[in-house]
Amino acid sequence: MAKTDGKMIANNKKAFHDYFILEKYEAGIALHGTEVKSLRMGKCSIKESFIRIENGEMFIYGMHVSPYEKGNIFNKDPLRIRKLLLHKSEINKMLGKTKEKGMAIVPLKVYFKGSLVKVEIGLAKGKKLYDKRQDIAKKDQKREAERDFKVRNLG
Repeated sequence: MAKTDGKMIANNKKAFHDYFILEKYEAGIALHGTEVKSLRMGKCSIKESFIRIENGEMFIYGMHVSPYEKGNIFNKDPLRIRKLLLHKSEINKMLGKTKEKGMAIVPLKVYFKGSLVKVEIGLAKGKKLYDKRQDIAKKDQKREAERDFKVRNLG
C-alpha cells in the first residue's frame, strides 16, 4: 500500500477559466525513468495540453516534461505523447460523453500519490465569453468583500 503523499507537480488554472468541470477522474500515466526524476524536481507543464481517446486508449498531448539534466541518452522527447492508464469502463463512459457537443477531456493537475505519478483529468464543458466575465465579476466581488471584512476587523 502506497502512502498518500499528494505532492503537487503541475496545475492547470487555465482549464478552470475556460471550462466548467463536470466530473473528475484520477489516471495513471505511462512514463520512462528519467521523466519521473524530472517530475520529482517539478519540471512539468500542462497548460497547453489536451487529451484524446484513440482505439479505446487515452493519450495526453502537449504535456511538457523537461529533460532530466543527468539523463543524457536516456532522455525522451519533452512533448511526446503519453498514455493514460484508466479502466476500460471509465474510458468508454468518457468517450460517450465527449460525443456531445461542447464536451472535452482536459488535464487538471499532475501530482504524486505515494511513489506513483497521477493525472487528474476532468470531463469539461466549454464556457462562453459571458460565463467567463461572470466568473471574473464574482471573483472581484468576493475579493472586495474579504478586503472590507479585513479592514473592519482590524480597525
